[in-house]
Amino acid sequence: MRNLERPGRSPVHATQAMACTSHPLSTLTAIDVLRAGGNALDAAVAACAVQGVVEPGSTGIGGDCFCLFAPEGSTEIVAYNGSGRAPLAATADWYAEQGITALERQSPHVVTVPGAVEAWQRLVEDHGRKSFGELLKPAIRLAREGIPIASRVHVDFAGAAELLGNDAAAARVMLPGDRVPPVGSMHRQPELAATLEKIAESGRDAFYTGEVAEDMVEYLQARGGLHTLEDFAAARGEYVEPISTDYRGYRVHQCPPNGQGIIALLLLNIMEGIEIGGPDSISADRLHIEIEAGRLAYQERNLYVADPALAEVPQAWLLSDDHARELRDSINVAKAVADLPVFSAMAHQDTVYITVVDEDRNACSFINSLFSGFGSCQMAPRSGVMLHNRGQSFSLDPDHPNCIAPGKRPLHTIIPGMVSKDDKVVMPYGVMGGHYQAFGHMQFLTKFFDDGLDIQEAMDRPRIFPNPATGEVEVESGVPEDVKDGLRTRGHAVVSPPKPIGGSQAIWIDWDEGVLTGGSDPRKDGAGLGY
Repeated sequence: MRNLERPGRSPVHATQAMACTSHPLSTLTAIDVLRAGGNALDAAVAACAVQGVVEPGSTGIGGDCFCLFAPEGSTEIVAYNGSGRAPLAATADWYAEQGITALERQSPHVVTVPGAVEAWQRLVEDHGRKSFGELLKPAIRLAREGIPIASRVHVDFAGAAELLGNDAAAARVMLPGDRVPPVGSMHRQPELAATLEKIAESGRDAFYTGEVAEDMVEYLQARGGLHTLEDFAAARGEYVEPISTDYRGYRVHQCPPNGQGIIALLLLNIMEGIEIGGPDSISADRLHIEIEAGRLAYQERNLYVADPALAEVPQAWLLSDDHARELRDSINVAKAVADLPVFSAMAHQDTVYITVVDEDRNACSFINSLFSGFGSCQMAPRSGVMLHNRGQSFSLDPDHPNCIAPGKRPLHTIIPGMVSKDDKVVMPYGVMGGHYQAFGHMQFLTKFFDDGLDIQEAMDRPRIFPNPATGEVEVESGVPEDVKDGLRTRGHAVVSPPKPIGGSQAIWIDWDEGVLTGGSDPRKDGAGLGY
């Protein structure tokens, strides 16, 4: 339990149902859906649609989605991969012939066909109680009437202002009056409201065919993109088999590749063999071990994780005890391992994560993202759809398993998580922050299980991230200077992160007491609520 004399927030406790998101209006939407008879899946979808309005830099219908859903809290967990695919004309040879050697953020080539809308509708139809159209009504109203800009949302607007200004539609909608919307000012997205209304009336077809799809395709083709209406009409996600590993007597569940959840599990496998529990989770000794485990695990990610439908991903080997032991044994407790390659990768990015548990103990772990802040900062002008930049995670090296290819899904960073004990799910959880997420899952769970922190304290603690894009270790300001110096003496290049590292939400289910306990990350504007 936290020191109540210091600033902070306490966990939220309730008995019937609970929702935790990164924005209060989204959390309230989820609670409203639950009280109106919807279940956890309904509430998560409605909340996510709202987040695309109130937190437009992080998510929206122009992005992708992954979900873990535990019916009545059972370990028969449903997993859905709603990540989009590259256009059918996208081949490595074509990019080479055009002299394109990198997938730049504001090019059309980083836009894969967005998977979120298809995922939302399919999940609601298969596992929800409400109609899909009804669940979009709160987002439609807020997009049309406007929302007040929250503090963290303002920071995200300011961080993307230059790139938003490069696109006429994005600048018009996101920088009204040619300025970053101030905290507390009203912000409206009328074109998005109209598009959401079409989707509410006609379902996924209103997004992947017809006027909205034509707007997106015409915009992308005008900028040199390879997208076609056929690419959009063919958009489909898929149900997948969850993967998992044991940690400290619990079972941790993830979606399989093309997501990086397998690397979160690999990190836990490495840490499982190390005694790390104790009162000081931010000592130089402890953080050094986490950093080295992260550097080794992300090297494996960048070498092997790709779309398993079009590349060989050695999942069993990556999760084997022998491989974890091999990596663990290579960690030098006194200094950083030299000569790890620095791979081409984006810095950690923005995402929204939502978790909901309802009165029947259906548990939903739901994540949706544009990848970078405001995605590609490219907006389809008539429909108001902000397009993500997930294709930047592709390689253009034809020999790399993650090389771009027709209909291929890129390495994906967004990973919903769940923890179970025996035959019941005990915690849907997730960590936002793009590439940080796998490392963030390990940091959150080790603080929760090894250090005995409560669910909110485990989120509040200062964070670090060995960034695979730079080779530097990002260290939040809450880490004491002597600890930073200790990391430097071990050979780490310590830098300040450009913004707070990630975000998180989680709900603990106490089956014996009948109590739900939730936490929501202070690095965002969000909240947990229950009743």
